[in-house]
Amino acid sequence: MSSATGATRLGWFRTGWPRGAFGALLGIALAALLGHLIPASEGLPWIMAPVGASAVLVFAVPASPLAQPWPVVGGNLISVMVGMAVGKLCALGGIGAPVAVSLAVGGAIAVMALTRCTHPPGGAAAILGAMAGIAPAAHLPGPLAPLALNVIGIVGVGWLYNAATGHPWPHIPVVPPSPAPIRTVTYDREDLDAVLADWDETLDVEPDDLDALFRAVERRVLRRWEDDHK
Repeated sequence: MSSATGATRLGWFRTGWPRGAFGALLGIALAALLGHLIPASEGLPWIMAPVGASAVLVFAVPASPLAQPWPVVGGNLISVMVGMAVGKLCALGGIGAPVAVSLAVGGAIAVMALTRCTHPPGGAAAILGAMAGIAPAAHLPGPLAPLALNVIGIVGVGWLYNAATGHPWPHIPVVPPSPAPIRTVTYDREDLDAVLADWDETLDVEPDDLDALFRAVERRVLRRWEDDHK
């Protein structure tokens, strides 16, 4: 096998689904292993469903703002605590589970936004917390303990694995210096596609949306340039 062919295959692994799939396999394996530290007498599951969704984000789109360490940790753990608090209050007030889970998810979204840790799996964590909180035999820490152990596994593997496969995590975008404003220029769609390929990152933004954004920025810059030179 030529070196060029080997580099091509390695590049496909670094950006394609095999990299994300294998990383998620490792992350969930450690999450499950840590989850078994919870005593069986507690009657709690050793793996929590939200970490499966977290693994997709951490390993498949590690550059996404929703997949960074603080959103993963805060989004899951804060949401499950919000859910537990809402569930307990609803249980005390005689409010049923459908209302409890609705309030829990809405409250979790609000708290995640305020604490800058929006993470989609947090919605599932809030539902888990609400269902645990409204249960007659509910007691602390409830699902918080296994979820915390699961999250530690995902974050630990995410940090090591993403860095080892060329995707440092937390993601820090490399912004090149701005060129000297010699003249107003534009770009072709092929330029955008080439830059995305060079970046070697999977973003959770469609290229068409990026193109629309950059075209809007171009038009704004052009209008400002025209106003400055009237």
